[in-house]
Amino acid sequence: MNRAFIKFATDFGPLLIFFIFYYQSERDLSVAIPPLIIATLVSLAIIYLLEKKISFIPLLSGILITFFGGLTLYFDNPIFIYMKPTVVNILFAIVLIFGKFFSKQPLLKILFKSSFKLKDEGWKKFSDRWIIFFLFLAILNEAVWRTQSEEFWVNFKVWGLMPISFLFAVFQVPLIKKYKTEK
Repeated sequence: MNRAFIKFATDFGPLLIFFIFYYQSERDLSVAIPPLIIATLVSLAIIYLLEKKISFIPLLSGILITFFGGLTLYFDNPIFIYMKPTVVNILFAIVLIFGKFFSKQPLLKILFKSSFKLKDEGWKKFSDRWIIFFLFLAILNEAVWRTQSEEFWVNFKVWGLMPISFLFAVFQVPLIKKYKTEK
């Protein structure tokens, strides 16, 4: 099987499974969350079997899905799963902010140095943009779950956050091109 397909399936499969179970159960989070947790853990196991390691971001996401999903089920309160994207995005922003002030180089440079090469000024701007974006996503998630129905939030989580993130990443291409080094 193609590695790219497996990567795609392990990244987005658990979310799709959550969405399917949510709608098949007539919009019941307590039915949709256990398959989400199981699919997430299976995805992490597949990643580990293929690569003999699990990157920080998928591992953190898996831990937080299991933790917040478990809290939602244990307390029978959806607020925990609603807040998971907020917490994840704030954590990512904090990590990047921490790296900005306490690391010799931007953390995104460490994470993406094999993907593309940028001048130091480019890495700083790239990191700043992602910090702002993660904080924006946290605020947006809070606004959506606090003002909209659960069904709207589920659809926003599945069909809104991914396209917004993809578009943001695409809009970073000019910055990457501008600060690209020839090394």
